[in-house]
Amino acid sequence: MEQVHKSGINCVDIDTSEGKYLLSSTSNGGIAIHDIEECFYHDTFKCKAVATVERTLKDSHKLSVETVQWYPNDTGMFLSSSVDTTLRVWDTNTLEVVENFKLEGMVYHHQMPKNARKHCLVATACEDSRVYLCDLKSGSAIHILKGHSRAVVSVSWSPRNEYLLATGGRDNKVLLWDVRKAVGSILSLDQHNGKGGSRSSTINTAHNGHVNGISFSPGGLHLLTYGTDDRLRLWDTFTGKNTLVNFGRVHNPSRKAVKLCLSTGTSKEVAFVPSGSNIEVYEVVTGKHVATLGGHYNNVNCCTFHRHFQAIFSGANDTNVLVWLPEMNRTGDLIAEPTETGTSAANKVKNPYQDSWSGDEEET
Repeated sequence: MEQVHKSGINCVDIDTSEGKYLLSSTSNGGIAIHDIEECFYHDTFKCKAVATVERTLKDSHKLSVETVQWYPNDTGMFLSSSVDTTLRVWDTNTLEVVENFKLEGMVYHHQMPKNARKHCLVATACEDSRVYLCDLKSGSAIHILKGHSRAVVSVSWSPRNEYLLATGGRDNKVLLWDVRKAVGSILSLDQHNGKGGSRSSTINTAHNGHVNGISFSPGGLHLLTYGTDDRLRLWDTFTGKNTLVNFGRVHNPSRKAVKLCLSTGTSKEVAFVPSGSNIEVYEVVTGKHVATLGGHYNNVNCCTFHRHFQAIFSGANDTNVLVWLPEMNRTGDLIAEPTETGTSAANKVKNPYQDSWSGDEEET
């Protein structure tokens, strides 16, 4: 992949319609669009940046772009949010902003559901402890979710229920919301399952640290949360109970949103979790650690899973987007190919169709 960024990578996102284009955003306000599809069919993995949004562009963010996301099922639009307190909707072809939402306080994370049919709401995690729901149809922040007592850092929509939203904050809480109801959250997740001496949902905590990573499983049955207490927790989304799966300690030095991801199409569902300069890989249901992917030289902020090619794209403060490529011949160990400058590949991981990702790593 062509190295176009000169500052840390905050977020990467692959379009859900074709899996052809990758968005990336940086801490100096830059955004790039990469053509990744053709790379998988060549001996040398080389992805070109087909468009970039520099800070000099009229509509560009002048401060760190924390999140970028493709509009679901259509690469003609994408969204970006920044610590400059805005959420912006872009026309991909003209690289012009067609909608600009001005919010209260820095925006640490945003997400639009990928399966919604009845609404076009974007959830934004904001510094002022509130979650703003921005409606792309009306062009306004029509709804405000109040429940956290400190900054909201991470948000995730359920893929099973388009009205169900999970939010994590610096108050150590994870709240579940039905966005059709204005009365407040429907549940505050309790790491002790009611056995910690607290009966009040206002006192419940999901972690003993900030909750800066959160993701529903692809089927929506579980919610995975990541805290600065160096813990991953897996929750049953129907009961709201902590499943008590033990992932061990997972180093989490980041104080901003961490974009973790879960696999789809593998024989065992696995989670890819940024942890310092590595990505740790775990079986979701058992908590078993199956790999450490090492290749970055600074803190990893984000990773995303390419479902068509079972590949991982990750971004870090070392300014690199790395690509982790298992071979697809389904026999023997998987050995990744070396890639262009600014890109790396995972080495020697077992076949994801047999045993998910696993790992003897070896740097290329």
